Amino acid sequence: MKKTAIVLALSAMGMLAGEAMAQQSPWQVRVRAVHIDPADKSAAIPGLAGENAITVSNKTIPEIDISYFFTPNIAAELILTYPQKHDVHLNGTRLGSFKHLPPTLTVQYHFTPNATFSPYVGAGVNYTRISSVKLLNNTVDLENNSFGFALQAGVDYKLDKNWSLNFDIKKVQIRSDVVSGGTKISRVKVDPLLVGVGVGYRF
Repeated sequence: MKKTAIVLALSAMGMLAGEAMAQQSPWQVRVRAVHIDPADKSAAIPGLAGENAITVSNKTIPEIDISYFFTPNIAAELILTYPQKHDVHLNGTRLGSFKHLPPTLTVQYHFTPNATFSPYVGAGVNYTRISSVKLLNNTVDLENNSFGFALQAGVDYKLDKNWSLNFDIKKVQIRSDVVSGGTKISRVKVDPLLVGVGVGYRF
């Protein structure tokens, strides 16, 4: 009886250990190539141009994001990149450039987390730090900070228990006042659409 009990106990411990090892880590990392397509909406500049005359250049950038799964369905994702440089135009004429750093945090719902094809939606907040503004020989400036909302939808296609392919779309609210001589002369709504493809690894 004692031998049987020991064998059963060891078997149960082995099964539990195997189950624990089979469970996925809550951490996931993705690397994406993301195309930024700004909305380019701006208020009219008195005496110079009409509405939506200020435009910000499109750009494709690298992006890395780190996700933590609180449950199989619910995750938080921190989206990161390095400061990105954009050209600014007024009615097609280049005014100069600026850099922005736009970390974004979203909370996601994954509809079918255990399926090969796993779609998700997310919503969160964006903080953008604007720097290195060089417009019209530094006679025009932009606000340094922008806070806004972010919406997200995407899908993971699982290759195995660790690796997956990812397609992701985000709409991010990024806005800034345009200032000259301490006076606001316009307001730009960059509000980019970000379309990304990449690869993910679940630890």
